Amino acid sequence: MNTTVQRIDAAALRAAFHDGGEIALLDAREEVPFDARHLLMASCVPLGRMEALIDALVPRRDARVVWCDDGDGYAEQAAARMTALGWRNVSILDGGIAAWEANGFPIYSGVHVPSKAFAEVVEHEAGTPYISAQELKDLIDSKADIAIFDSRSYEEFHGNSIPGAISVPGAELVYRFRDLTPSPDTMVVVNCGGRTRSIIGAQSLINAGFSNKIVSLMNGTQDWHLAGYEVIKGATRRPPDVSATGLADAQAAAARVVERAGIQAVDPATLDQWRADRSRTLYVLDVRTPEEYEAGHLPGVRSAPGGQLIQETDTFCATWGARVVLVDDNGVRAAMTASWMQQMGWETAILTFDPATSVPGLVSGSYTPKRLGLDGISVASIDPDGLASRLKAGKTVVVDLDYSRPYRDGHIPGAWYAMRTELAAAIAKLPPADAIVFTSPHGTMAKLAAAEAADMTETAVLALEGGTKAWESAGMPLETGEEFLASPVLDIRLKAREQNKDVEEAMREYLAWEIHLVNQMAEDSDHRFNVMT
Repeated sequence: MNTTVQRIDAAALRAAFHDGGEIALLDAREEVPFDARHLLMASCVPLGRMEALIDALVPRRDARVVWCDDGDGYAEQAAARMTALGWRNVSILDGGIAAWEANGFPIYSGVHVPSKAFAEVVEHEAGTPYISAQELKDLIDSKADIAIFDSRSYEEFHGNSIPGAISVPGAELVYRFRDLTPSPDTMVVVNCGGRTRSIIGAQSLINAGFSNKIVSLMNGTQDWHLAGYEVIKGATRRPPDVSATGLADAQAAAARVVERAGIQAVDPATLDQWRADRSRTLYVLDVRTPEEYEAGHLPGVRSAPGGQLIQETDTFCATWGARVVLVDDNGVRAAMTASWMQQMGWETAILTFDPATSVPGLVSGSYTPKRLGLDGISVASIDPDGLASRLKAGKTVVVDLDYSRPYRDGHIPGAWYAMRTELAAAIAKLPPADAIVFTSPHGTMAKLAAAEAADMTETAVLALEGGTKAWESAGMPLETGEEFLASPVLDIRLKAREQNKDVEEAMREYLAWEIHLVNQMAEDSDHRFNVMT
């Protein structure tokens, strides 16, 4: 069996996007440089986090995989590491992004570009109606009969929202529509932070055949902010439980979409057959709310709330040309999400189960990805009590490998932030110590980094057993802030609202970028969009 890492040139990669076979294009850089320039079809899979991401993103070991970077050397390391982990058809884009660009092929900025570009194409081709922030403000002031549905995640809605809005994440819109809009005369406005989920949400309701006047809020909460209107922080409005009448209406609406879009429904036996088919990649995703998923879900199924799945498909499904089975408990949310996945170019089917009938084998709890790379690794470890004693003595430095945002929001007192991708450079910036203790949320990255660091320093290296979660569970304190940075903060591209300065200008630039995507799609043949009009 050939497990050698091959090279593929830009022209051959472009041809591969159109040959009908499966392909996963992976970019080994961190999110900030990825955001600056990358290929349309790429998923961002940073080298330092690959072992925690790759099994879910590219589950089939024989799938065709191409790694790329921008001349940084990360792609070669990632390809070698992935091959060592058991993937058998791994290549590197020869010359990287620069070679792709030199061939005259398009380069994109931004994150989750396929999803955001798809929404722009939907608005253009389906003619999704919209209103401006000023028009919405006039409706609110005149006490018009309107309902404002915020189609983002509840956490985003809670962070900033429009007065009077209620949290109805994307896949929930059709499911909960009748209970939230009992009158056919109520005008429905769907908004998000920018454009994508506003457009997809409004068009979902229109495609479902509801008779109300339905519009998206042009440019979402950002435009509301730019217009100088009040933005609410800490909103908590959520829908009530779905009534029997509401469910019946939602199922009828979803059935119309299923028939129109030709969505396939499969049973558990078919799903088992597809899981056994080693010639195709299969993603099985539960599109209900995180709370419902945690209460009970089918084994081996990942949580992917429908609205977020359409918003950031590249973080769930990296293998283009794969099969996707969407799961829910009554068919509504799976059908609506499947209709969009299918229009984006995925081979999509739905599966419905009823948790009330005590389906055998249901499991509870949150999704835990399979973390690879630990086989054969032996590193010294330390428990939270031992670490606390060492820190009290003042002779140990802690290195936190979590993402920068959760590190900022809470880390072990005195811990340094570092990216595993640049581990040697990070170690060189640490203060002198008798020992370096690595931590990560659950300890996996800590063990991997400790094994690598042992060859980079003469200082004793340990991993915190159970990671920062174990530290918290032991009742140990956390501190906030980002005083100690051993690596540049390149892992998370900040949203416009999160910028330290020029927030409004960042919002304008972002919205202009998003709107321009439809023009770029008109000139790019690599995408697989086929909008239902």
